[in-house]
Amino acid sequence: MTWWDTRTASGPHPPVIVDLGCGPGSLSDRLARRLPDAEIIGVDADPLLVGLGRARCGDRIRFVEADLADSTWPRRAGLPEQVDAAVSTTALHWLEPAQLEELYARLAERIRPGGVFVNADHLHIATPAVGELARRVSASRAARVGVTENEGWREWWEGVLADRVLAPLVDERSRRTIDHGGANGLSADDHGALLRKAGFSEVGTVWQSGDDHVLVGVR
Repeated sequence: MTWWDTRTASGPHPPVIVDLGCGPGSLSDRLARRLPDAEIIGVDADPLLVGLGRARCGDRIRFVEADLADSTWPRRAGLPEQVDAAVSTTALHWLEPAQLEELYARLAERIRPGGVFVNADHLHIATPAVGELARRVSASRAARVGVTENEGWREWWEGVLADRVLAPLVDERSRRTIDHGGANGLSADDHGALLRKAGFSEVGTVWQSGDDHVLVGVR
């Protein structure tokens, strides 16, 4: 039994889960399949990625265009007063520290007591020697599981931008000057400090391989 089976999915109301920086909906789709009774809300500022998510998932997931760097995003996304969880994968590293602090404060207001925030991302390792070891661990793991030849992020974007069917969404994205690049350089400890400041009672890394972390905050 998972945490969701024992504490949320079996409760009196279907769980509400927010996917932050949901992109084309990969994680949202997996959550919807795993928890078919849950209400999944995917939030992203990129109209192209949101369009891909809607095409992939249909009405099983509610996708919303909203900028997480804007403190009004919960209202723009139509979030209920309380949600059970917020999740994110490789999406929050582009936020500046002050923007991330504001985001965590807004999450603390919405996630119910006992609810969770789960963030899977590449988190900075400040010490050079350990950072180099982490890079080697990541490279070895990729080779071991056979994904070194997989399409990369840059190649994926080049293919999407060249697809004529997606041209209207590409044009809309260009008008909004959406940029998914950059990294804030924050470590797991930095994220933990921001989450505790926001009001999360417990924060910890539940999985790590190299610089890939799954960080959980309990409200």
